[in-house]
Amino acid sequence: MPADDRFDTVMRAVKHAEPIDYYVQDTQQVDRRLISVFLREGTGQALMDNIQTVLEGCDDYRITVFPVEATAPKLKEATDQKAERKIQATREEIYSDVSTGARLDRDFIIMVVLSTVVAAIGLNSDGVAAVIGAMVIAPLLGPVLGFSMGAALGDFVLLKRASMTLGAGIGIALACSWILSFFLAIDLQSQQLMSRAEVRLDGLALAMAAGGAAALSLTRGQASALVGVMVAAALLPPGAAVGLFAGSGHWTLALRAGLLLALNVVALVLAALIVFRLRKIRPRAWIDQKNANRAVWINAALSVLMLAAATALILWLDLGSKVSVG
Repeated sequence: MPADDRFDTVMRAVKHAEPIDYYVQDTQQVDRRLISVFLREGTGQALMDNIQTVLEGCDDYRITVFPVEATAPKLKEATDQKAERKIQATREEIYSDVSTGARLDRDFIIMVVLSTVVAAIGLNSDGVAAVIGAMVIAPLLGPVLGFSMGAALGDFVLLKRASMTLGAGIGIALACSWILSFFLAIDLQSQQLMSRAEVRLDGLALAMAAGGAAALSLTRGQASALVGVMVAAALLPPGAAVGLFAGSGHWTLALRAGLLLALNVVALVLAALIVFRLRKIRPRAWIDQKNANRAVWINAALSVLMLAAATALILWLDLGSKVSVG
């Protein structure tokens, strides 16, 4: 398609999106123009999809999204039809945030080590403030959301990267807490520590709520520290408890804490998958949509089976009762 025809088609897509304002600026490059569009929240995804469809096969264009902090004069209230549109970040914005959070780099490793040290010491000393402080760091939130996002989009590269990052993060947490167990006198009277050896259904409810809240917060473009604390509450303390129990030779307690950790990971991923599905986070192209559907159903089915089996195991063994230490 000639450049002028592509430009006209793009401009029709821009006008169809009913922007608040837009302008076109010539550049020093031949056959290249800058189109700036000012949109209401929740209307950007359709425009981005339409433009990418029009420019399919072209590699000489760039779409960049900028947040708007404030504007004057005051905007008119949206009509009822526009007001019904969900306020949601674009697929590309969400992918960028998730992809960055699922990166396995030096900063991620350092954050996991530091948060594990704080969590392990807090658990052993029954210090609620220290445990919460470790959870605020929330380094494992990124790979959990990255895995769910990769499944939602059928992006197996992101799935693989997030899986490796999550596995590495949990492994580092287990190793650090295991090493710390040789320097700490494990206090089995600590309520914070012993509670991580109790596998109860309300713990699964916490993990499901945390995963759903994290995914919903991400799709709305409103990252929340509170969400990070909720996710960390389901992952970091149980992981630190596994290492402390294993290093001190309490293998039964370590297995129970490990079961809690595994169940929480599955619950978080499943909840995030459900939210991404309900928020219609899916690929733009039809062929990619088929891959995404397959990935979502496979991961959801595996998650449901694991949760069902674990729930049955919890009810059968009555692991919800407090662990007695003799």
